[in-house]
Amino acid sequence: MATQVHHRACHLCEAICGLIIETDGTEILSIKGDKNDPLSRGHICPKAVALQDIHQDPDRLRQPMKKVKQADGSLRHEPISWDEALDTAANALADSVERYGVDSIGVYLGNPSIHNYGMMTHQGALFKLLRTKNRFSATSVDQLPHHLTSMWLFGHKLMFPIPDIDRSDYFLMLGGNPVASNGSIWTVPDIKQRIKDLKARGGKLVVLDPRRTETAEMASEHHFIKPGTDALFILAVMNVIFQDGLADLDQLAPFTDGVELVAEAVRAFTPELAAQHTGISAATITRIAHDFAKAEKAICYGRMGVSVQRYGALNQWAIQIINIITGNIDRVGGSMFTLPAVDQVRNTGPGGFARHHSRKRGLPEFDRELPSAALAEEITTPGEGQIRVLFTGAGNPVLSTPNGRQLDDALEQLDFMVSLDPYLNETTRHADIILPPTSPLEHDHYDLGFHVNALRNTTRYNPPVFEKPEGALHDWEIFVGLGERVAQRLGLEPPKRIPPHKIIDAGIKGGPYGENTEHNLSLQSLIDHPSGIDLGELKPLLPERLQTKDKRIQCATPEPLADLPRLLAEFADDTSSKDEFRLIGRRHVRDCNSWMHNYHRLVKGKNRCTLMMHPDDAKAKGLEDGTEVSIHSRVGVIHAPLEITDQVMPGVVSLPHGYGHDRQGIQMDIAVANKGVSCNDITDHEYIDELSGNAAVNGVPVTVAAA
Repeated sequence: MATQVHHRACHLCEAICGLIIETDGTEILSIKGDKNDPLSRGHICPKAVALQDIHQDPDRLRQPMKKVKQADGSLRHEPISWDEALDTAANALADSVERYGVDSIGVYLGNPSIHNYGMMTHQGALFKLLRTKNRFSATSVDQLPHHLTSMWLFGHKLMFPIPDIDRSDYFLMLGGNPVASNGSIWTVPDIKQRIKDLKARGGKLVVLDPRRTETAEMASEHHFIKPGTDALFILAVMNVIFQDGLADLDQLAPFTDGVELVAEAVRAFTPELAAQHTGISAATITRIAHDFAKAEKAICYGRMGVSVQRYGALNQWAIQIINIITGNIDRVGGSMFTLPAVDQVRNTGPGGFARHHSRKRGLPEFDRELPSAALAEEITTPGEGQIRVLFTGAGNPVLSTPNGRQLDDALEQLDFMVSLDPYLNETTRHADIILPPTSPLEHDHYDLGFHVNALRNTTRYNPPVFEKPEGALHDWEIFVGLGERVAQRLGLEPPKRIPPHKIIDAGIKGGPYGENTEHNLSLQSLIDHPSGIDLGELKPLLPERLQTKDKRIQCATPEPLADLPRLLAEFADDTSSKDEFRLIGRRHVRDCNSWMHNYHRLVKGKNRCTLMMHPDDAKAKGLEDGTEVSIHSRVGVIHAPLEITDQVMPGVVSLPHGYGHDRQGIQMDIAVANKGVSCNDITDHEYIDELSGNAAVNGVPVTVAAA
């Protein structure tokens, strides 16, 4: 066969870089960056090339699997037909609903689900029939504080302020490492060049992080900050801006309320108080506040390091208040809002908070999902609403949620478990039925999620690279197939079989660039432009874009203001043990949570699953580089090789997330050979952000000793 050229957007992280894939029949010849993609401009990272490994991976499941008891009493997964798999799974779901009610069904959706638009468009084909309150996802181990802040201040869970780095003068970044992540709640391919361009035009990047990350290495300034103290720093910066008369809402003033109440509420959070606990001097905090407020175009941005800690929601709210009171929201070169071709802000609900709570600890829901830190106890705690049947989709919560060993044990107590997943992994090994979807390259792609987060308005659709194999099902077809069967059992109206590309076509035609606009876009327009269509730089959109009922920004948000006393009480005096370390995670450009470890080109090289420790701490403990150490927390102990480095500050240790491929019964040979250890075997399901319920997997107190 002749060589064929395919256009594609990489779906393996938020950057959605454009690709050119050359094939010969079923063989992939090359994967390169698409220079005509208006967002990524030809840039790709090593993950994109691994699409070939994912497609060809012999461990990837290609037909449904059923857990079967063997003659010796052991359990093993064996292949079965699609009809048997869907019938068995649907009957288990319907049986549990009929016997125990809809809340006997639990749902957990993992991070990859948002990277695959069929899962987003069609999960309702099943879940709208069940309407269980026991829904969970990776959101509450990740970006939940961002959603809450966007809903509180701007009226919608997806109204994320996007850093306009290409036109900015001053960038204050807390707990983010976009050089490794390619952006997070910020779709920003080719970030290295964008940072270089910022500095070349005289701008500054100031990074605060307990580790000297890859991004910090490129920064104009890097300041170590003790994990869990970011709120003190952020509020002190805000306080200085207020007290020194630097606040200027500028274009936001006509539709912004509550600023005076916020100024009064943060009076106690002085630079001197922050300096006692953060490790950053009061003079430095004051200087940064002045530099930020006086910059013509400034950005304050925080990501995982400030989200997944005990004050995650307070941090994200305060970060946006700083942007607001300096007029840097909806300002060119500040933080702006996207206007995507398929407008998810218009097409989805705004979100809600604390409308119901988990049974055991009373943790609040967000957007009809409970915090994932409560999943295990909602399985094991008897009574009405106990989870008896669990559905997981594209998720591995045994490795990705706090106290993974506890969840591992809890999954054994389920009556039934079904997983929509291409792998037999640490979580799906518990499943009675595994339903594997097609390979990513065997279905079309439109990025519903990350155009919302992009630093430029673009749109792109690509057909599949390969035909769907005979007998395979796309994920949306699996959801519809289950929904049809459950509906029949429960006497409900079955879901409609509308392919996702038709939903996208309708979304584009009815969107801000669709029919009756000068662009007149449709799905066919995108097919005709396979590298994507540039819809322009981000533009000021407020107050019209605000989704609040009165089209105003209400800064004096009751929930975070009510959380300030908790912060003050914790840091009233320094009671932390001098023997304790604070555990943080870290990201690598060839990593993405737990789903990137079965591909040789991404795991090759030296072992990355090491515990980083500062030389002074290692010397005080009598520990040498490369030795095995034990790391203890309240809930468990793990062992890892020690990496002594001044990349981390004293008192901090760092371990990457997503490893721990040592469980029995998984089918991921390369991952097993690079098993590492799971940091979430020692993160604590009770160590959370009490305001939001988000997991606090950064800043966990641990002790370290020779193994």
